[in-house]
Amino acid sequence: MKKIKLAIADDHKIFRNGLKATLEDCVDFDLVLEASNGRQLLGMLVSTIPDVILMDIKMPEMDGIQTTAVVKQQYKNIKVLALSMFNEDKYIVDMMKAGASGYLLKNAEPEEIIEAISTVYEKDYYFNEHLSVTLIKQLAGNNLHGTSAISLVDFNEREIEVLKLVCQEYSNQEIADKICLSVRTVEGYRARLFEKTRSKNLVGLVIFAVKTGIINV
Repeated sequence: MKKIKLAIADDHKIFRNGLKATLEDCVDFDLVLEASNGRQLLGMLVSTIPDVILMDIKMPEMDGIQTTAVVKQQYKNIKVLALSMFNEDKYIVDMMKAGASGYLLKNAEPEEIIEAISTVYEKDYYFNEHLSVTLIKQLAGNNLHGTSAISLVDFNEREIEVLKLVCQEYSNQEIADKICLSVRTVEGYRARLFEKTRSKNLVGLVIFAVKTGIINV
């Protein structure tokens, strides 16, 4: 099985060392990069590309929000997991808008860290309790059922069906089994949904689905 290549960007060396110890205990992971701020990380990405970056939100020189936005613009296939000391909704929201695929509290148990990394790598997102319907509402804005700049007329019946299942957190394989398509075909639908809705991650798809009334929260 291919190992998941990881990077850590955090300015606290003690925390990095503790996180490294947790990651090194998992044979499925390979830590390939370690940076103390976003600017340093971006310099390293020129020569080494990880699958998942564990990104601290607050860092000197270049914080996690700015860095995530640049990473997702230049390296679309890299997944970003935000790291936060507290459940700070504003920072988490900004990270998700920048393109992060989920977030972890820094005091998370090792089991949750391992689960989050594996889930982000396999499914492109990781949701925990705090990144819930309440936060989705905040991301979507106050007028959830307002008009959207993108019309549902632009989507065919199958695309809407796949979108509903994606928002219910089904994997590509599970969606393929449910609607009798190949995984490759589902991947194609998923890619078109991201493109059509101009979404960077699953949160963006959920926001679009909520705003257009495809799903209710």
